[in-house]
Amino acid sequence: MTDVITTRIQSEPFDMAAECALLAERCGEAGAIASFVGIVRGEGGLRDLTLEHYPGMTETGIAELARNAEARFPLQGGLVIHRYGTLTPGEAIVLVLAASRHRQSALDAVAFLIDHLKTEAVFWKRERYLDGTVRWVEAYESDDARVAKWKN
Repeated sequence: MTDVITTRIQSEPFDMAAECALLAERCGEAGAIASFVGIVRGEGGLRDLTLEHYPGMTETGIAELARNAEARFPLQGGLVIHRYGTLTPGEAIVLVLAASRHRQSALDAVAFLIDHLKTEAVFWKRERYLDGTVRWVEAYESDDARVAKWKN
């Protein structure tokens, strides 16, 4: 766990409004809370998406991403929740919140975290389709390009 950003890996659904309210209470001086919620897409006849992780490794990696965000942005608080298990289209898979005195820092921190989660969080993702097709999800070049912009 980090000092400013709380990280959780869980199978259970989360309540975005409740999580945002808790962060707002914890960061009373914040002028902005930015958010991102990732939803499982159902395009192409997707039946479900299964995320597997290696306990300990995944938590450590996401905590390191949070520490990097804390070092880069003037944050007062934050939250990263990433789910694992089998999820169906329409279910929330990830929540990223960042609280800061100013909106741009909060927005940038959320973008930084989600871009890095997409490429660096250790999850194995398997898609199952209504026609019986099963495939493992590979990284997208566009995700790598988004992370590369943060290196400048």
